[in-house]
Amino acid sequence: MLGEIKGLNEECGVFAVWGHKDAAQITYYGLHSLQHRGQEGAGIVVSDGDQLSIHKGLGLVTEAFKEGELDQLKGNASIGHVRYATAGGGGLNNCQPLLFRSQTDSLAVAHNGNIVNANGVKHQLENQGSIFQSTSDTEVLAHLIKRSVYPRLEDKMTNALSMLKGAYAFAVMTEDKLMVAQDPNGLRPLSIGRLGDAYVVASETCAFDVVGAEYEREVQPGEIITFDENGMHSELFSNAAPRRLCSMEYVYFSRPDSNLDQINVHTARKNLGKQLAEESPVEADIVTGVPDSSISAAIGYAEQAGIPYELGMIKNRYVGRTFIQPSQELREQGVKMKLSPVRGVVEGKRVVMVDDSIVRGTTSRRIVRMLKDAGALEVHVRISSPPITHPCFYGIDTSTKSELIAANHTTEEMREKMDADSLSFISIDGMLKGIGRKHYDSNCGQCLACFTGNYPTEIYQDTLHPHDKITSG
Repeated sequence: MLGEIKGLNEECGVFAVWGHKDAAQITYYGLHSLQHRGQEGAGIVVSDGDQLSIHKGLGLVTEAFKEGELDQLKGNASIGHVRYATAGGGGLNNCQPLLFRSQTDSLAVAHNGNIVNANGVKHQLENQGSIFQSTSDTEVLAHLIKRSVYPRLEDKMTNALSMLKGAYAFAVMTEDKLMVAQDPNGLRPLSIGRLGDAYVVASETCAFDVVGAEYEREVQPGEIITFDENGMHSELFSNAAPRRLCSMEYVYFSRPDSNLDQINVHTARKNLGKQLAEESPVEADIVTGVPDSSISAAIGYAEQAGIPYELGMIKNRYVGRTFIQPSQELREQGVKMKLSPVRGVVEGKRVVMVDDSIVRGTTSRRIVRMLKDAGALEVHVRISSPPITHPCFYGIDTSTKSELIAANHTTEEMREKMDADSLSFISIDGMLKGIGRKHYDSNCGQCLACFTGNYPTEIYQDTLHPHDKITSG
């Protein structure tokens, strides 16, 4: 994925282990496979049955854990996290898991998603004497659990989660328990696997393949699963709500080798490309995709259209993060560092450029220009998601309508701005058909809020840009 030049970023990834002597090492490899979900920080908390130990750091997983540091985390249970900073900002204090110690026990929390009523709950807790050590919305859960009057941890967790609104896949660990929970709408993915007699939990199933675990099942919306000395047991903390898995997980965020709700991501993206070719055909010589997340859709488009798929762009995989201040000139250079056109492929050709989404439009414009500078006669842009016209409040960094080009311009205006010869988006119905989740309702169990503005949860005023208006449904 193109990361910061792409303009669309996910909140984070969660991984957990219960009942394995090498819990920290397995979690390290699990987080490494989830690195695409967050590159700003990583951390692991391990339990040896008596105490919790933590290590976390800024940067990639390989940067956060230096030689020998992983060996100091001893125990047979762990939770880990990779972070992309949206709510709460960056910094080591906001890196997860968050660890809290008290005179009676300790509690570690890792979270994927975004709690939309976090500010209001924080205000209430602070009025009652709570002091927050981070600006992350994740910390709210720990305070609610600790303040709960229920004796059983599962009941404390249920009580706390009932006060939260938004998208969340939580992993919570004490000295003798691991608990995972999914929000009532199931907005973020979370799956359970088996590794011998041990259990593993991950935001994506690709992490199971890396550590040698076998997929068992999804964590269901509104479900709490507890792992302890008695094994795995489940209970619901919320009444059933319509499933609303984030559509962009299929379109962009998840790795192609992951399965979401037993649908392979690569297959879904390839079908999106085929559907896009049916809806928006064009005469061209080659089809190419923007690396990496658009390759599958480009292959599907080419196959359906009967146009050769070619590697028209190469991604430089050795460009690390830079601390250079992003002036306009340097942004242009950043695209050239990360992507290079293959002149011998695109020169003198009519090119269909398939991409997964357009957020702000700046990157698409630069890529179109790059292809034309390399000699492409025409560049026809095809997008395998509908126009993103509304901000996301569930863990994606598109928080205002003003930054979304499709919210403020027609398709023709966008085409002119990016100097493309044509521009088409897949329809919402076409996207739902391509992904193929047919066993739910008319939304196919997916959140469509960024395309329609119809949000599956209440959205609170303090999360909105002053000029934005939203509806809930």
